[in-house]
Amino acid sequence: MVWNSGWRLASAASNSGILGLIGAGSMYPEVLREHIQKCKQATNKPFGVNVPMLYPNIQEIMDIIVEEGVKIVFTSAGNPKTWTTWLQERGITVVHVVSSVKFALKAQEAGVDAIVAEGFEAGGHNGRDETTTLTLIPMVKEHIHIPLIAAGGIATGKAMLATMILGADGVQIGSRFVASEESSAHEAFKKMVVDAKEGDTQLTLKELAPVRLLKNEFFNQVQELYKTGPTTEQLKNLLGRARAKKGMFEGDLVEGELEIGQISGLIHDIKPVSKIVEDILSEYESAKKQHLF
Repeated sequence: MVWNSGWRLASAASNSGILGLIGAGSMYPEVLREHIQKCKQATNKPFGVNVPMLYPNIQEIMDIIVEEGVKIVFTSAGNPKTWTTWLQERGITVVHVVSSVKFALKAQEAGVDAIVAEGFEAGGHNGRDETTTLTLIPMVKEHIHIPLIAAGGIATGKAMLATMILGADGVQIGSRFVASEESSAHEAFKKMVVDAKEGDTQLTLKELAPVRLLKNEFFNQVQELYKTGPTTEQLKNLLGRARAKKGMFEGDLVEGELEIGQISGLIHDIKPVSKIVEDILSEYESAKKQHLF
């Protein structure tokens, strides 16, 4: 949810009765501090911060989270052993995001409080194994004994129910909230998400970090480069810097990197977060009664 989930989206989610997460991956440390402080002013409910652990200023980010009194951290893109105990010793609940049974077991061994298992359908950065949510959740459930949160391809109440039947204790939803009024994404990107159809996204750039993108001119450039058997360095040069910001935050739909999940084909409107949550929970309860679970 980089460039999508700032304090407005996180606080709106928490105020709607779910757990809002600030996406720290697109924020310099002091920008993150500002978002945390504004989120605290906008909600008296719990909220968390998602921290990709691959950034050089990670210590500063973690220090700010502790200083500002955040009590829940979702870690991703790194070894959970590095920060789990440090955070827990400071009274913080730690949830780690994984894309395979192998990494779920490593996260459990590291002592995390819960795991997010994210399937291949998910937007943004993803696992290399292309394991779908439908198969990943029961496989992870079979091997772990801590709470399991399902992610990837979930934007409706029926999908929420399906993953919970498969063994999830809860769900994490990203793409649906990109197309919300409170998302910090550019309006042009939100509209492109709403207009997306089946097959309009594809996982690519596995040699760097697998990412699911909407197909646009930049995506086509990546595909053309692949035809030449490129080196990792050539792929890095094409990607350059700040391309995700250019696409999702600044609205450059031609040259920007446009990260979104496959479920975008089922997202048809931009609504307030409160309405999205209400619709998902209403459909979940209705489906649960209908199928007598």
